[in-house]
Order: sequence, then C-alpha cells, then structure tokens
Amino acid sequence: MRLKSFFAAALMLCTLSAVAQNSQKAPEYEFKTIKENPVTPVKNQYRSGTCWCFSALSFVESEILRTKGTEVDLSEMFVVGKSYHDRAVKYVRVDGHLNFAAGSSFGDVFHVIKDYGIVPQEAMPGFNYGTDKPEHSELDEVLKGYVEAAVKNPNRKLSTAWVRGFDGIVAAYFGEYPENFSVNGVEYTPESYRDHLGINTDDYVNLTSFTHHPFYEPFIIEVCDNWRWDSAYNLPIDELMSVMYNAIENGYTIAWGSDVSEKGFTRNGIAVMPVEKEKAAAGSDQEKWVGKSAEKPEEEVKASLPEEIVATQEMRQDAYDRKQTTDDHGMHIYGLAEDQNGTKYFIVKNSWGDAGKYKGTWYASDAFVRYKTLNIVVHKDALPKDIKKKLGIK
Repeated sequence: MRLKSFFAAALMLCTLSAVAQNSQKAPEYEFKTIKENPVTPVKNQYRSGTCWCFSALSFVESEILRTKGTEVDLSEMFVVGKSYHDRAVKYVRVDGHLNFAAGSSFGDVFHVIKDYGIVPQEAMPGFNYGTDKPEHSELDEVLKGYVEAAVKNPNRKLSTAWVRGFDGIVAAYFGEYPENFSVNGVEYTPESYRDHLGINTDDYVNLTSFTHHPFYEPFIIEVCDNWRWDSAYNLPIDELMSVMYNAIENGYTIAWGSDVSEKGFTRNGIAVMPVEKEKAAAGSDQEKWVGKSAEKPEEEVKASLPEEIVATQEMRQDAYDRKQTTDDHGMHIYGLAEDQNGTKYFIVKNSWGDAGKYKGTWYASDAFVRYKTLNIVVHKDALPKDIKKKLGIK
C-alpha cells in the first residue's frame, strides 16, 4: 500500500508539473518595423483561386500610390474575366494541352492591363451571382466544361459562336465589361484610365532563382499556372534577396510568389522555416494552405523562437525539382521588420481578409523567403545598378 501510495503521489506530481509547464505562456514574436511602404487596404479573395490577381493588383495599387500619391481600388474581376477569355482561346488552339484552372501568374495581370486597360472596383465589382465575395467553384467548373467541349468538337471545325458563348458565361457571373465609366467626374475607358494612372507594364520585371537554367538569362518558369509561358530573369539567390531588400529600402514594393504549404507558414500571420520541418495538411485557399478552422488551436511557440534553416541555392533547387516548392500563393511584400532576436522579416499583405493575428498581414522570415520564393515582380528601378547591368535592363 505504501509503495502504491508513493507511485500515486509521484504520478500526481508529474501530472501537476506537466500542467504547470503547459499553462506557462509561450514567448510571442515581437516585431519592430524597419521600413513600411504604402499599401491599399486588405481584400479577401474568399472562395476563389485568384490570389495571383489580388496580389498583383495590390502591387499595382502601391505603384500608383508611389508615383501619383493616389489611392485606387482596381477591379480584380475585370482582370480575371479577360484572363479567362485569353486562356480559353489558347486552350482550344492547343487542343487542351494547357492548364485551364483558377490559378495564374503575375504576368497575366500585366498582359491584361496592357491589352485591355483597367477599371476601378466600383465600375465592375464582379458579383453577379448572389454573394458579396468571390465564390468561383461553380464558375470554374462551368468554364472548364465549356472549353473541353469546344476542344472535343467532333466536326473538327469550330463554330464562329463558341468564343461569344464563353464570354457570355463570364458576363453572367461578373457582369459586362464597362466601355465607359466616370471617376471624380471624368469619363474614362479602360485604356484611358490605365494611361491616366500612369501604368507602363514594360517597367516591371519578373525575377527567379534556380540552377537548371543559366543565371542572368531569362527562362520560362515551368509551372502549370504560367499558362502564358512568360519568362523570368534568373538570378543567384543572394542577388535575388538583395533585389528584395533594395526594393523595400528604397520605397518600392514586391509582388511575391511563394510556396506556403510548409508548416512554418501558419494561420496566425507567421512564415518561418524551423530546422525541424513536418509535412503540412492539405485543404483550400486559406484552408488549403494553413488549415480548415481559424479557431483550431495553433501549436505554441517553443521556449525560445525556433532556430531556422540556412537556405542554400542547392536546397532551393532540390525542393523545386522534387515538387516541394511550387507556385502555391501570390502575395504582396511592402515592408521590413525584425523580431526580438534581430531576425529580419518581410512584411506581407495577404488576400485572405483580416485573417490571422495581424489582420491580413504576415511576417515572413528571411529564411522562409530565401527558401520558398518562386518568383517576384518589381519595378525595374528597384534593382541595384550592378544587377540591372548584368541583366541588360535599362
């Protein structure tokens, strides 16, 4: 009995000790802003795979803030609809041997702006289907079925109506494209509004960093969402990072394409690369990358902030080759910060509404960005002069 009592007491002490340890509040990340460039308010892509458009237009809006000091709210669905039109035509031309899905690339946004112009959000909200946020699962399936039917046309001779039919479906969901609209009492077309805002799409460069193509030359990034087959300049990772730091420090922002399937990209506004990594669960868009429920308890930060990996060029290439780094998500980097240990972070505007501890903002560590960046888009003048010269950009 005495022995049993001893073990019972010991078990109770261990249990109480464990409870006490678990009840201790884990250290929080404490961020100090180093540099913060102007951005427009956070939006919510909601149940749509349009992060590429939300992030790229957020970047363009910041460029307009930088150059004109004017805050604008541009229509994502104008861009998405035009993108779908161009993609449908190309999909049918290549007999369906092309990715036709919700995802796309930053370059797609610039193609649309250059070819069709742009309109403000109020001129084309794009919610003709009974909700006030993007919900595209039905539309995506309908459009995919339509273009597949066109590709499988048994007559091997397409009608002159199929493109109009496709555009009619898009218009039913998003509304008609405005030919004319008024902003502050001035009439514009999509093209004249683009020119009024001073958007020159030729001023922007797409950059990446992988070793399976030569450095300092452009190549087509081999991911499905790059359906336009746009190219990116290839830089060593140290130089790509120097572009990013130089851009933020000199008042520019960055469109950032990244893999966010790592455990270190949390639902609570943190993106880090701990030394010990685990495979993250799958889900869709915010749910897809960081879990289904925002109310699900987040794993506590350890007694000290986690040690992060030292990402190398070789690690980046291995992750890309093994499909561990893909084009998961587009975001918008607009600032720099550091934590209580002096570790540098990029301040990121996401497109998931006010999700997370920082209400739509994420803090992505240097290690995470260095390892998991697929590509970036910046204004050409954001490049350091020596890198600009190496790439032959004037």
